[in-house]
Amino acid sequence: MKQINKYSNIQIIRNLKIRKLIGNKFDLLSKSWKLEIGNYSQSESGFTLIEVLVSAAIMVILGVAFLGLQYILSENQTSAWKNYLSIESANGAVSTFTKELRSANQSETGSYPLEVANDQEIIFYSDYDYDGVAERVRYTLSGTDLMKGIIEPTGDPLTYNLASESVRNLTNIIRNGTDPMFYYYNSDWPSDTTNNPLTLTYRISDTREIKLILSVNPNTDDNNYILEGSVKVRMLN
Repeated sequence: MKQINKYSNIQIIRNLKIRKLIGNKFDLLSKSWKLEIGNYSQSESGFTLIEVLVSAAIMVILGVAFLGLQYILSENQTSAWKNYLSIESANGAVSTFTKELRSANQSETGSYPLEVANDQEIIFYSDYDYDGVAERVRYTLSGTDLMKGIIEPTGDPLTYNLASESVRNLTNIIRNGTDPMFYYYNSDWPSDTTNNPLTLTYRISDTREIKLILSVNPNTDDNNYILEGSVKVRMLN
């Protein structure tokens, strides 16, 4: 009888341990489920306020950076286009000069076609507007400005009134400095390199060809562009 009771007690104790072990496992499993459900619920609940603010700040920074880059690119394109137009304007002035000088003629008062032949100024007579009379045409360099002056002959007989000169600025990007803008050559050029370019003393009487050289640059901190034009004056040959 005592052995049976002893066996029963042992069995009861084992059953209690098994139940306790099973209970602990159920508790751990339950806690794990609760933790996973809690995490899932938290992930499904959306962004927190801090996450939204950080995302907004990043978007603002990217937006400002994009606008800044767009502005820089736009400014560079605008500057490049303005520089192109400035150089093209100077090139147009060279073309106009060569065309007018090629048609140089005696003045309406009978003066010689070439009146002044300096390093940075030239005055000649030419029917630049095709109205049948020769105007007094003056090209001169003033600092970085290439100026053009025109005097229409008036009166009877025709005369050139210096006070009536119409002056306009052709371009303001000339970088010649003290370097000559006009070079003068006699009829022996280019074989005669000793007497050419002509000195001031022989320019009016001996000039047959004139070269215009412009050093231009819209920006003072870049390399200059060289524009050239060469003319053989018909009435001087």
